Amino acid sequence: MRIVMAQQNALVGDIEGNAQRVIAAADEARRLLGADLVLFPELMLTGYPPEDLLLRPSLNSRVDDALAEIGASVSVPVVLGYPAVRNGLRRNAAGVIFPGDKGPRHEYFKQHLPNYRVFDEKRYFQRGDKPCTFELQGWTLGLTICEDIWHAEPAAQLQQAGVDVVLNLNASPFRANKVAERLEQVEARSRETGLPVLYCNLVGGQDELVFDGASFVCNSKGERCVQGASFHEALVPVDLQCADGHCEPVGEVLPVPGLEESIYQALVLATRDYVNKNGFKGALLGLSGGIDSALTLAVAVDALGPERVEAVMMPFRYTSAWSLEDAEKQARTLRVKYRVMPIEPAFNGFMGILSEAFEGLAKDTTEENLQARCRGVLLMALSNKSGSVVLTTGNKSEMAVGYATLYGDMAGGFAVLKDVFKTMVYRLCRWRNQKAGMEIVPDRVITRPPSAELAPDQVDSDSLPDYDELDAILERYVEQDMSAEAVIRDGFDRDNVYKVVKLTDRNEYKRRQAAVGPRVSRRAFGKDRRYPITNGWRPGD
Repeated sequence: MRIVMAQQNALVGDIEGNAQRVIAAADEARRLLGADLVLFPELMLTGYPPEDLLLRPSLNSRVDDALAEIGASVSVPVVLGYPAVRNGLRRNAAGVIFPGDKGPRHEYFKQHLPNYRVFDEKRYFQRGDKPCTFELQGWTLGLTICEDIWHAEPAAQLQQAGVDVVLNLNASPFRANKVAERLEQVEARSRETGLPVLYCNLVGGQDELVFDGASFVCNSKGERCVQGASFHEALVPVDLQCADGHCEPVGEVLPVPGLEESIYQALVLATRDYVNKNGFKGALLGLSGGIDSALTLAVAVDALGPERVEAVMMPFRYTSAWSLEDAEKQARTLRVKYRVMPIEPAFNGFMGILSEAFEGLAKDTTEENLQARCRGVLLMALSNKSGSVVLTTGNKSEMAVGYATLYGDMAGGFAVLKDVFKTMVYRLCRWRNQKAGMEIVPDRVITRPPSAELAPDQVDSDSLPDYDELDAILERYVEQDMSAEAVIRDGFDRDNVYKVVKLTDRNEYKRRQAAVGPRVSRRAFGKDRRYPITNGWRPGD
């Protein structure tokens, strides 16, 4: 028997459109690959996560209509995920639909509902407690959904029910090194039960989540024997071969991207889907000649193509000749629309309006922030006129400590690097250049000291620890929830640790107003890390 895992890019809320995606993919899997069964991801009909769309009164009838449409249209049995209300309880369900059925012939309800980090499934669903099996061409197949495979009981239930194969439907978001973590869990379930496990995952960007696909199969010995593509829709064929009553899957094993490539591809996919799924004509950004905007531009071009990207240099009296040269060089290399719009007239105009209010007051960061806000106004005006979304360029290190200006460089619709530490920004730029065999990001942008260029001879290290140290502290405090004292015990300078921790806590109000951006780490700002703005927590705890 041949099972095809269809890792698809669903659009959240587009129930009818997602049903057509299921029908089209099932038809292609049958015609071109000879599929006997097509396996789709978790909540394929609604996309993941549907959040409070699940509470809409019309959702249930629309899901039921879509399931009936699928049954009337497919020529091969399919397994797919959807929300289902049964006996007054809302479930995260997987159903088996045969050609001609008016709805699922068999249904399974997810048993383990994740309710941590970015997940809040207990807000919406009631857990199931029973296994689900079905017969096809003499094989007995069993269903599990996503988090179930991270626990021993659901697979053990299927083993006791006498299944030959475990099918696992997933909407597992990407984060760095997640593929290895998934593989470890599935290998364990396969070894415990002696059963092959087919792991079919969603692909695509959804607000701050990115789904990388990378569907795979482990055989009964807990060895990966099939590996699908990462960050792309794919139909992944799996052939089940049986001898002496023992079943083993066979298929192609594709390479899995390394760390830098996987993060970069996640940023590209997230940007492409955010722009396209939300109906923007393209993207534009402020290109400063610095490394963050350089990486953002490279990601945008890889996501959308140069014809849909615009870069804007907005120089001021402190902008160096190097920045002007490097910004133009990159824009020309990537063949994007490029314009230069000096902000001196706008800045002087604002200062003229504010002159009476500022009389007798010393210059401070107010004037620096005003430069950033002039740029933000220009970019948003271009966005309104063109229909393109503004991509903000700040990285995770800056967002953590508030090294960004509200309504200035934070103004925009999508924050591409929001979950990328500065040190990783450098690594990604080097990786992208190496992959291209040329300077996509000008080498001088990578090698010169980073600066916001808001004051004469300004560099980031004037007000922040070096990024190697800063990021190491932030990784412990933000991603691992270590206390300040625990970070200090790891060998970091006490003054620097407390400075970073206090800045991180103090700037929660800024992050609440930041654009959404893709999650690529174990702990991102946003729904992954929700801290109160007003609080009296002691930073040393």
